[in-house]
Amino acid sequence: MRVLVVEDERLLADAVAEGLRRFSAAVDVCYDGGAAMERIGVHDYDVVVLDRDLPAVHGDVVCRSLVDAGGTTRVLMLTAAGEVGDRVHGLGLGADDYLTKPFAFAELVARVQALARRAAPALPPVLERAGVVLDVARHQVSRDGRFLALSPKEFAVLRVFMGARGAVVSAEELLEKAWDEHADPFTNAVRVAVMTLRRKLGPPPLIETVPGAGYRFAT
Repeated sequence: MRVLVVEDERLLADAVAEGLRRFSAAVDVCYDGGAAMERIGVHDYDVVVLDRDLPAVHGDVVCRSLVDAGGTTRVLMLTAAGEVGDRVHGLGLGADDYLTKPFAFAELVARVQALARRAAPALPPVLERAGVVLDVARHQVSRDGRFLALSPKEFAVLRVFMGARGAVVSAEELLEKAWDEHADPFTNAVRVAVMTLRRKLGPPPLIETVPGAGYRFAT
């Protein structure tokens, strides 16, 4: 899941981003509405966690821009204004969900995950393929009943593979969906992540390399 966190309180923004990364999200961060508009124009996000009271460009404008673009990005609006009228206004702009500050981080994660499932193509919360069970909510993976200790990045890569339903996944697609904007496309990060994931999944191998195209997970 690819997430953009837009929040002008830098400590809060960075804390939210770091917390979401522990749940295998690829997270970009910006601190004003103008930077958010630029990021949205470059990357396809599953969810935007959007503070309403932003400098440069107001969060309402960012939200409206996302809605008018007609994409599948879901918006979770954050605000200190918790009155009913404020929530109604935010949802009326096209936000998919609304969370007031202060909030419990576990609730934010649950709401982001729920919104990500509504982004197209929708994926079920539990993926099963070739004896592998990936539980997004519990952040657990098992193969043939044996639980696997995966890093957040390995979990994210496996989720992309299993969500592809047997289709070939390119290295570029993995970078877009499982890494943030700071990933260097010329490094071997994808190859290393796939190699360690193969090792942890164990035999028989489930991830096939398709020369010149990418990777395919067993059906």
